[in-house]
Amino acid sequence: MSLTDHADNSPAISGLSDTQAMLIDRYWRAANYVSVGQIYLLDNPLLREPLTHEHVKPRLLGHWGTTPGLNFIYAHLNRIILARDTDLLYVCGPGHGGPGMVANTWLEGTYSEIYPAISDDEEGMRRLFRQFSFPGGIPSHAAPETPGSIHEGGELGYALVHAYGAAFDNPELVVACVIGDGEAETGPLAASWHSNKFLDPVHDGAVLPILHLNGYKIAGPTILGRSDDTVLRQLLEGYGHEPFFVEGSDPMDMHRQMAATLDRVFDRIAEIQHAARAGEAPGTIRWPMIVLRSPKGWTGPKDVDGKRVEGFWRAHQVPIAEARENAAHRRLLEEWMRSYRPEELFDAAGRLLPELRALAPAGDKRMGSTPYANGGRLRRALRRPDWRDHAVAVPSPGGAIGEATRQLGKYLADVLRLNADARNFRIMGPDETASNRLDAVFEVTDRAWMQRTEPYDEHLARGGRVMEVLSEHLCQGWLEGYLLTGRHGLFNCYEAFVHIVDSMFNQHAKWLKVSRGLDWRRPIASFNYLLTSHVWRQDHNGFSHQDPGFIDLVVNKKADVVRVYLPPDANCLLRVADHCLGTHDRINVIVAGKQPAPQWLTADEAETHCAAGVGIWDWAGTDRDGRELDVVMACAGDVPTLETLAAVDLLRQHIPELKIRVVNVVDLMTLQPRSEHPHGLSDNDFDSLFTRNKPIVFAFHGYPYLIHRLTYRRANHANLHVRGFKEEGTTTTPFDMVVRNGLDRFHLAMDVIDRVPGLAGTTAHAKQAFRDRLIEHKQYITTHGEDMPGIREWSWPYRAPSDAGD
Repeated sequence: MSLTDHADNSPAISGLSDTQAMLIDRYWRAANYVSVGQIYLLDNPLLREPLTHEHVKPRLLGHWGTTPGLNFIYAHLNRIILARDTDLLYVCGPGHGGPGMVANTWLEGTYSEIYPAISDDEEGMRRLFRQFSFPGGIPSHAAPETPGSIHEGGELGYALVHAYGAAFDNPELVVACVIGDGEAETGPLAASWHSNKFLDPVHDGAVLPILHLNGYKIAGPTILGRSDDTVLRQLLEGYGHEPFFVEGSDPMDMHRQMAATLDRVFDRIAEIQHAARAGEAPGTIRWPMIVLRSPKGWTGPKDVDGKRVEGFWRAHQVPIAEARENAAHRRLLEEWMRSYRPEELFDAAGRLLPELRALAPAGDKRMGSTPYANGGRLRRALRRPDWRDHAVAVPSPGGAIGEATRQLGKYLADVLRLNADARNFRIMGPDETASNRLDAVFEVTDRAWMQRTEPYDEHLARGGRVMEVLSEHLCQGWLEGYLLTGRHGLFNCYEAFVHIVDSMFNQHAKWLKVSRGLDWRRPIASFNYLLTSHVWRQDHNGFSHQDPGFIDLVVNKKADVVRVYLPPDANCLLRVADHCLGTHDRINVIVAGKQPAPQWLTADEAETHCAAGVGIWDWAGTDRDGRELDVVMACAGDVPTLETLAAVDLLRQHIPELKIRVVNVVDLMTLQPRSEHPHGLSDNDFDSLFTRNKPIVFAFHGYPYLIHRLTYRRANHANLHVRGFKEEGTTTTPFDMVVRNGLDRFHLAMDVIDRVPGLAGTTAHAKQAFRDRLIEHKQYITTHGEDMPGIREWSWPYRAPSDAGD
């Protein structure tokens, strides 16, 4: 069979024997029993006595509706692992199915190995039940605390993209990804179906999407749940899949259907991979997937208080809502739990019976114990070149012009070369790798592409290490899945549009925060953002492309997780990027420009400056003779640095006696107190840079309020004046962008005059000259369509003190 042939995907008759089907059904019942117990019970886990008020939790939390389907899938995937010795990762899209993920990892033994207090007996079961959605316990989702999970799913939309990220460069892995009805309605999930066009059967693993349709979300029907099979088949085939359907409610019939379908699906995956790895030209691959239709709240109560529950939205959360106080509800709960016949599942000590325990794999083949779900176990150090090999030669400050991200592209090309055999580094981006001046990477690799190609296409290839798709959601999700399973990467994006993944960033940051507190979760490589084509150089694209606010969102997160870097030039960018690629369990955000710009620091100076994160640029200031300082001019970001230095030049020309200190900030987190962030400066160090009583004029890349947030506890905060983006944008010239927002050199110089005591009355001529230049600027750009020559051609006119007399 060729890779493009279609297997018969009509309903299959399984060779599963009655004995095998009964054993799987008992295992499934055990998982359902343990799932229900987690939602409801504080005590009496094996129902040794009738349920009483005290046995039931006072607050009933959790979600039942999706859980029996998740348990059903888990039990059948266990059979596949045992039969085929497969490495399987289970991605649970319905995160509210947390009870099922916890139940299954407890039944297979993984949970008790990781959490010995939750033993594999009756007492362990009692503790397992008590901790669920209980103060001091565990969340109701498949959270970081859940073995086998790389995906919480509390926020829907990301399961399938995470699954593909996990499969890339893991050729022996199959990722079974369960997608619920509700998640199937989200935008990110809709785009994620296209991920199959990027999956290389030679070098990558496989993803098995399982679209689990139970018909309802929280309070109503779902779109795909109400779609008939013909329409659904056409949709999924249009996405490039070969769908197999498993449908019904009779348990024994469903077990036979599912076993037969999984066998056919795994045969199909093996055929595709074998043919591709044997060198057969794959053409268009139609990867198999499963549509599982089962009732919402399957095996739960049919009706409660005369209202339909099973097969309806009322089964979504807690089907029996008053089991603690309402005796009739409590009897109904007990009948429900006893319907699973726990005496056929657990021995007298509360342990899963041996014949059922034998249905789960052993060791790392268990889905709860697979190292792919604890990626730090697989992580290998990324080989990195010496970043100085790509440094720009800077004979004096401002004495060279360079494109920062172009130099970074050369560095990243070397990273790709050094890790070519390991295949553990990828670059993700929404069709902007070349636009962001990283195109040197295409000397080493191509864009990953599994669709047809034309003779005139460029840099498209199976096995490419650069992944481009016009969906920031996919780029973010692919890289998350890739990192969570032990690899390394970089996400480059236009600054304004990274906001599309704000919520995904939030979820990953939360995952890292919790994971860092779990000893058994090994560190994973950091998520590295490169934000370029930034606010101050999107003059030609207009207001829609002008937004630096992502860093505000980032700074909201826990200090031990996030870092924000604003390198002022190419050498600082190289040094910062090299550092970030070597870190783990972090989210690093680097904001850097791609346009030609003056270069300020040599490689050695960049090393020293970036290691500190903040520092005085002695060569730029005029406070070196020991006389009392008049003003601190601080800057963070490449364009703010340029404008600050140009403002210093103006002040040196017009007020030569003024004592100015220039402080450049690379690591934004140094501005926070050390008590708030591990990179923060101590109060003494902060005061030594910024003084305790002198005016500070701070030119910032983003929204000014962020600097005030970071520094409000500092002694000199009252003297701090910040200029940055104030939501003034349009299609204009580069310099007009900074003028519109008051971040230009003339406004900064006037700020100094206004804030240094005694200057306002003696420097009216200088202030008038600066205002006149702003008027000239406006007239010039509206006539000529570009900035004045004096702006475009300005360069730093002074030599560093060490150069004097050369």
